[in-house]
Amino acid sequence: MATLKVDTVTDAAGTGSPDLPNGISVNNTPLSSLNTMDYYAQSGEPPSPKDAALWFDTDDDVFKTYVNDEWLQVDYSNLPAFFGNRGLFGGGTTGVSNVIQYVTISTPGNATDFGDLTFGRYNLSSCSNGSRGLFGGGTTGFVAQNIIDYVTIATTGNATDFGDLTVARGGLSSCSDGISGLFAAGSGPTNVIDYVTIANTGNATDFGDLTIATFATPGSCSDGVKGVWAGGYQSQSVIQYVIAATPGNAVDFGDLTQQRHSLAGCSDKTYGLFGGGQRSPSYYNIVDYVTIATTGNATDFGDLTVARQRLGSCSNGTRGIWGGGDAGGTLDVIDYVTIATPGNATDFGNLIAAQDALAACSGD
Repeated sequence: MATLKVDTVTDAAGTGSPDLPNGISVNNTPLSSLNTMDYYAQSGEPPSPKDAALWFDTDDDVFKTYVNDEWLQVDYSNLPAFFGNRGLFGGGTTGVSNVIQYVTISTPGNATDFGDLTFGRYNLSSCSNGSRGLFGGGTTGFVAQNIIDYVTIATTGNATDFGDLTVARGGLSSCSDGISGLFAAGSGPTNVIDYVTIANTGNATDFGDLTIATFATPGSCSDGVKGVWAGGYQSQSVIQYVIAATPGNAVDFGDLTQQRHSLAGCSDKTYGLFGGGQRSPSYYNIVDYVTIATTGNATDFGDLTVARQRLGSCSNGTRGIWGGGDAGGTLDVIDYVTIATPGNATDFGNLIAAQDALAACSGD
């Protein structure tokens, strides 16, 4: 069998592109028919799509697929969940700043020891793909860290080195679509968004930039399509988002009901909740919510049991929990809400010890 290698094809004069009126065939099959998939990201319906084409409708921020001469919105409700019923809290400012602890989100009660981070730090962030949990960045003393640790959420034990962020920083915030882990913001302040593929260890890659450089832990969450960040020091009320599967810069989403930083976010596949925070001199018990698929300003959801900042939050896809925090003193409180039902939070239990500036994720 012969192998033909061609670097360049030009017209007969060697000055431009060739004109091939009959097209190109491979094994008597027109090359054009081998390209059976189309992908579009634009405003307005694409012209002459093929069956099974995929279109990200930038007007409505939804994905659609072309089937039997019409565009149908893609239903993500049956995608694999990136939530889980085991909630992990890692790091913090106290003497147990390397400790990872866990709860069963569906069953109120006190936290239990899970294992240890590779080293203690605070102002870190966490995300998961439902089975592997990552803890990235943070501060030790006054030194910003770039390390990412990981654990297998179903198996208690100490964390292992995953790789490094592109920029060492604390006060960052992260979320996941179940495949990629996105780490944004942080000390500087910075507008950097990094990403990793959670299933594969290795260093982070640049994803794009936030609309505003920010730090002091904006709240973050995802519905499996969008990654959303809210608040922070510098962008106090701003909510911004990216499409997690498509590297690029963030876009404005709307505003929180109250300017604040050092809050924490969680979500189900529909709603994103942002709880707690501070805007000096006040600590907030506010929980705001947004419908992640639809840009717009946040709405009041209810109140946490205790007003505080620098807390951690995660979800099992039904119940959202917040743990730890600071309100002029470090707290061990954990409280919860049912994400689909606006209302005030209820006491869940307590952390192993009072802790703030910690990070949380969930999985099974």
